[in-house]
Amino acid sequence: MLRFQPKVLWKAACNRTGMILLITPSERGPECAATLKEATGCEAHWLETLQKGVARLREQCYSVVVVDQFLVESEPAESDQLVEHLDTAFPVYLNFAVSGMERLVREVRSALHRRKREETQARRSVERQFRSEMCESLTAMLLSCELAMAVPNVPGPAAEKILAVDNLAREMRLRLGEAGAAG
Repeated sequence: MLRFQPKVLWKAACNRTGMILLITPSERGPECAATLKEATGCEAHWLETLQKGVARLREQCYSVVVVDQFLVESEPAESDQLVEHLDTAFPVYLNFAVSGMERLVREVRSALHRRKREETQARRSVERQFRSEMCESLTAMLLSCELAMAVPNVPGPAAEKILAVDNLAREMRLRLGEAGAAG
């Protein structure tokens, strides 16, 4: 029985729309978040500390997490904790003391692009694996149908059912082949 799972649905929604988490003690944090939202079209949240960032990552899913290099160097234990909670988010480390908005936007866009590309590659890999496993099962099913039909004196209604299963398996294998050729 399937149950409503808000966390699963929330994570799927976050990944679809893309959210950015910006962690920096810089006074420019709110301005950076607003610029990122405008430049990428993704919701951007600003937090001042790594501890707050870890807490937020426990609650929500992000596409990209931008971390001030200063925090990484000054709080290595909290930085390690943050990395453990990234899930599928791409980390971007940036020195806010010397980096401008253009570099921030460029790095985040690049991370979003890499994340999308890797998601596409992972999805294709899973589809290929699934298709391969299904084709193996269908081949076994077709072989079983052939062997069942080769048994002498198979009753007519049973033979009809076996042929129906055989036809369905062939149709499924054909569809899997077509989907594989299209993908």
